Amino acid sequence: MSQMPLLPTSLVGSHAQPDWLIDKEKLAKRFPPRTRAKELWRVDEQWLEQAWDDATIVAIVEQEQAGLDIITDGEMRRESYSNRFATALNGVDMENHGTALDRSGEPVPVPRVIGPISRRHPVQVRDVEFLRAHTDRATKITVPGPFTMSQQAQDDFYGDPAELAMAYAAAVNEEIKDLHAAGADVVQLDEPYMQARSEKAREFGVKALERALEGVTGTTALHICFGYAALIHERPEGYSFLPELEETAIDQVSLETAQSNLDCKVLEGLPHKTVILGVLDLSTHEVESPETVAGRIRKALPHVDARRLIIAPDCGLKYLPREVARGKMRAMVDGAAIVRGEIS
Repeated sequence: MSQMPLLPTSLVGSHAQPDWLIDKEKLAKRFPPRTRAKELWRVDEQWLEQAWDDATIVAIVEQEQAGLDIITDGEMRRESYSNRFATALNGVDMENHGTALDRSGEPVPVPRVIGPISRRHPVQVRDVEFLRAHTDRATKITVPGPFTMSQQAQDDFYGDPAELAMAYAAAVNEEIKDLHAAGADVVQLDEPYMQARSEKAREFGVKALERALEGVTGTTALHICFGYAALIHERPEGYSFLPELEETAIDQVSLETAQSNLDCKVLEGLPHKTVILGVLDLSTHEVESPETVAGRIRKALPHVDARRLIIAPDCGLKYLPREVARGKMRAMVDGAAIVRGEIS
């Protein structure tokens, strides 16, 4: 990445999708889809690729106008953070879905694994190329992590959850390498289920993560979260899975601190990682003041060197109204500037 300022700013992944693109009311009334959910799109299928491209340009411009340093594609092409990649793999029955329990304990439709999981083709390379062609700033792309995908599937083939996770990891590994080659400065793995199912994550999730990172030379990040604030309202006071990441090859770890009012002392457990610090509370449509954001950043400074911090929202902005998302991004950038001025 080109030279970053102190306390650079970035989205976790998603920006708010335009209402003309996706039915947000339908989206908000269900858990994030694990199988395809084409009924959510408001644009006819023949025009959808063009609509995704146009929405991505809007997302890029809005991030740049807000002053963000690291730009994502806003995940405009996705019905959820995970299903675009998870349903593009070999070994999945697309006609007859399976069922698995969501992190809330509710049964939801999921991909049904009926053969060896493997990557048919690069899934998000064009997404990165398009992003790279439309911004001069540093870029980040997100891909679902292998452990989380293994928990969001019905396994009718492997009969061993660890083996299933390792198969997903091999597919993710190929994708990460191709995404870096296509120009992504950072590739982030989204692994919310490492927090939700920490015992299984310790048992085989870390091994799957290490397999996904094998031979990867570009910068990588990992996002573990408490779930979308719009859907999961209760917040634990701390992370059940965190120090385990210090020993892995991941470069950056994305954590939320705003809504949960996290005790930032936990950041001392990641002494060699860059911390993507979540400082925007996404449970409310109220736009924080820059000073509120600055206060949340200051809370972390006794526990992590400012040079190892990237400032971000708690999670994706997907479920927010667009004007709220824009306001929160600007507040985040202005709050980071306040603290940057204090330090330097």
